[in-house]
Amino acid sequence: MMSRIWAGIDAGKTHHHCVVMDAEGTKLLSRRVLNDEPELLTLLADVLALSQEVTWCIDIVDGGAMLVLAVLFDHEQQVLYIPGRTVNRAAAGYRGQGKTDARDALVIADQARMRYDLHPIRRGNEITTELKLLVARRADLVADRTRAINRLRGLLSGIFPALERVLELSNKGPLVLLSGYQSPAAIRRSGRGGVEAWLRARKVRSAAALAQAAVEAAGRQHTTVAGEQVTADIVAALAEEVMALNARIEEIDHRIQTCFADHELAMFISSLPGMGPQVGAEFLAATHGDMGAFGSADRLAGFAGLAPVPRDSGRVSGNLHRPQRYHRRLQRALYLAAFSSLRVSPESRRFYDRKRAEGKTHSQAILALARRRVNVLWALIRDRRRYQPPANAPVAA
Repeated sequence: MMSRIWAGIDAGKTHHHCVVMDAEGTKLLSRRVLNDEPELLTLLADVLALSQEVTWCIDIVDGGAMLVLAVLFDHEQQVLYIPGRTVNRAAAGYRGQGKTDARDALVIADQARMRYDLHPIRRGNEITTELKLLVARRADLVADRTRAINRLRGLLSGIFPALERVLELSNKGPLVLLSGYQSPAAIRRSGRGGVEAWLRARKVRSAAALAQAAVEAAGRQHTTVAGEQVTADIVAALAEEVMALNARIEEIDHRIQTCFADHELAMFISSLPGMGPQVGAEFLAATHGDMGAFGSADRLAGFAGLAPVPRDSGRVSGNLHRPQRYHRRLQRALYLAAFSSLRVSPESRRFYDRKRAEGKTHSQAILALARRRVNVLWALIRDRRRYQPPANAPVAA
C-alpha cells in the first residue's frame, strides 16, 4: 500500500472525470465515470485500493457535484475545493494547449498535491443546506421580478408614458391598477370614481390618491399608439406575474426566517445589530456555518472581499485594491447589515463618522465598518455568545 495520493475530479452534469496521482506526480488512474451512485462507488473502491490515504479535490460544490460529494462524505473522505478560475489559469502552466475533462482533472489533482491553501469542504447540516437552497431560490425569484418589472415599464412607457412616470411598481397598488387598466381611454371611460371603486374592491391602500393620479395621467394623453391593445394585454399579464412573484418571495422569506431561527448559530448571529434573518441566512448559506473552514477572521474577511489586497511592484508600494475573487453575495449581505446597524448601534455610527471625517466616501466607510464587524461576528460564533454593547456606550434612541 502506497502513501497518500490525490484524486482530482472535473465535475459535470452527466459525467465526471477523475485522475489520481501519487506524491511524485505520477498518474495512477484516469477514468470517466457516469454521475450515478453505482459508478461512483466503484470509482471510490478502486481509488481506496491504491491507498487508504486519499485527498480528493473538486472544482464544483453544487449542482451535478452534489451526489459525488455525498458519496465521499458518507465514506469520511477528505475533500478540497479549487475554484474553476484557478484551474483555468493553472492549466496554462502545463504542457499542451488542449482543453479536455481529463486534462482539467489532472490539473485539479496536481494542484491539490502541491498547494496548501485550498479550502476544505465539509458536510453541511440539514438546516444549512436548506438555507442555501432557499437563499438561492429567493435570488432567482428576485431576478425574475426585476426582469418582469423592467419589461413592464418598457412596454407601459411605449403606450402610456404619463402613467408610467407616476407609478411605483414596487408597490402592490400600481400593479393591481395595471392588471385592470392599461390605456388612457379605459381610465377615462371609468372615471375617477369607477377606478377608485375598482381599487377599493381589491383592498388597495390609498385607492383615492392612486385613482386621482391615474385619471390625471389619462387626461394628458388622447392619442392612440399603434399596437396599444396587444401591448395593454401584455402589460396586464406582466402585472399579474409580478404580483405572483411578490407572493412567492414573501412565502420563501417566511420559510427562510423559520429555517434560520432553527439554526444553532442564529441567536449569536442575530444578536449583532443589523444582522436580521435574511442577512443571517445569506451568511450561513455562504459560509455553511463552519468557521473552522476559514481558520481566522482575516480569511473570512478575504472570502467576503472586505480585506484589500496589495498590488505593489518595484518601488511602488502601499497600493491596496479590492480583490477580484470573492463571494459577492456575502459581501453584499455584510454591507447591508453594516448599513442597517447605523440606525441602531452607536458604536457603528461612531466608527462610520470617524471614517467619513478621515475623507472616506460613504461606500468606503460602510465597507470598513463591515470589515470591523466581521471580527466581532467571528468572535461571537467562536465563543458561542450573544453580542453585548460596551458598558459605557450611549443607548440608541
